[in-house]
Amino acid sequence: MNVELTRFRVKKGKTEQVDEWLKFLNENMKDVLITLEGEKMFVETIFREQLNGDEYLYWYSVQGEGGQEVEQSNHWIDKKHLEYWDECIDETFRPVDLQTEVVMIPEKVRKSMI
Repeated sequence: MNVELTRFRVKKGKTEQVDEWLKFLNENMKDVLITLEGEKMFVETIFREQLNGDEYLYWYSVQGEGGQEVEQSNHWIDKKHLEYWDECIDETFRPVDLQTEVVMIPEKVRKSMI
């Protein structure tokens, strides 16, 4: 099982597109959840922050081993998600993986994730 929290910087001037992106994901949650199964993604959460004049998105995930990469998906949701990603995420900023220190998942929940 892989537990991650990663920070990505949003390109300057793309706040409205990020608003649209997050709204798109929320409004299409039924299809979003279908795509997570192929990725063996048990939990995926996006957080947003304004810090020192920059905007950041954080991805928190709990993922099983051997899942499909989102880039390999042919699902329309994933294709649109990656379009937003390319438009909004600043590729000149090196993503920051926060250090995982403690993972608290009860055993009965952990077993259901296999």
